[in-house]
Amino acid sequence: MRYLIVGLCLIMATVSHGQIATRYINVQSGAQYDDHLEDLYKHFHANPELSFYEKETAKRLAEELRLAGCDEVTTDLGGHGVVGIMRNGEGKTIMVRADIDALPVVEETGVPYASTVTTTNEAGAEVGAMHACGHDVHMTSLVGTARLLGQTRNDWSGTVIFIGQPAEERAGGANAMLEDGLYEKFPLPDYVVALHTSASLPAGHIGYTSGYAMANVNMVNILVKGQGGHGAYPHTTKDPVVLAARIVLALQTIVAREISPLEPAVVTVGSIHGGTKGNIIGNEVKLELTLRSYADDVRAALIEKIARICKGEAIAAGLPEELWPVVDVLKEETPSLYNDPELTAKASEVFYNVFDDFRIHELPPVMGGEDFARYGRTEHDIPVFLFWLGAVPHANWEKFEAGEMELPSLHSSKFAPEPKPTVTTGVRAMTSLVNRLLAE
Repeated sequence: MRYLIVGLCLIMATVSHGQIATRYINVQSGAQYDDHLEDLYKHFHANPELSFYEKETAKRLAEELRLAGCDEVTTDLGGHGVVGIMRNGEGKTIMVRADIDALPVVEETGVPYASTVTTTNEAGAEVGAMHACGHDVHMTSLVGTARLLGQTRNDWSGTVIFIGQPAEERAGGANAMLEDGLYEKFPLPDYVVALHTSASLPAGHIGYTSGYAMANVNMVNILVKGQGGHGAYPHTTKDPVVLAARIVLALQTIVAREISPLEPAVVTVGSIHGGTKGNIIGNEVKLELTLRSYADDVRAALIEKIARICKGEAIAAGLPEELWPVVDVLKEETPSLYNDPELTAKASEVFYNVFDDFRIHELPPVMGGEDFARYGRTEHDIPVFLFWLGAVPHANWEKFEAGEMELPSLHSSKFAPEPKPTVTTGVRAMTSLVNRLLAE
């Protein structure tokens, strides 16, 4: 009965919204996980490439976009970025983004098409490679969306831009594509949309968040200096281990006492290394931090307060200025993702029209980061929207609900989406959303 009501509403909507009803019907009947998409997903999964080295992945994605009906396909934008353009008369311009890089993780999923790739990282160490964040799903869904839009050109008009973005895991790909002219060399989009796999929703489900959805992410390194010596004579030294410990504890007061309780913020010291032997006081200790926030002024405040605490603790320890800690804010950062509320409302309306209500979830924001946010942070102020695509196999979800297992998270060596319902839902949701936006 629900589908009958939705169908009647959509037919009535054609009076004011052109072919929206027809488009939903086409999407519902055509978004199939066929042999081609299945083989493509398994290919991407089994052949991952790390950030900045996605040469073969980009090549295959470009080929697929051409086959899907893109009129123009450009490669090597901002590194190994891919841009496919599908033109179909007058109308809005919608950009759909998928990220294409993998993580340095040795896969332990046990699926028949598991990655066995090993490679050498920039430090010269041999590492595994795995799509542990679901970018293989993202690319397959992008191709499926392009294929479906290419097959239904009679039902829409406008321009759709499909981009395969490199180096998301290193937070550099979006910036690189924008700096290489993404918004100058190609049609300027009215909206930019994306999806991301979720390790917390069953396959076939959709999640969305309005407003702040993901966090600012900053990585900060602190080099704590000292004056080393014999562990038996600490009074003749300036112990960097003790100073580092004081800094770590003092940093915990930033969020607790210097940031408004109404503003989300995280300061985590995830790594601490110093010294060589128990009876030796060394000359330095290295700390590695991650900072998370939503508001840009909170991000700036966290960085300022970290520098102030490091300096103050060094002075308290009696260190001369040349031995004060060195605070290095790394360039690998992402701004917070703000899902445009108006665009989010349009998307959620589409999802409720296309899927059963129980498959749609309004979710709280998370402290993870995504450089997709950068597409809405330019001078053009383009509305952006990213939604979550459930990927947990149904058998695992049932065990999780029964308390019989824990679900592996994104970036886990054991994260394995259930391909068919995940990709089918991704294609159907994204194609429906693009059609809705093109119809404005």
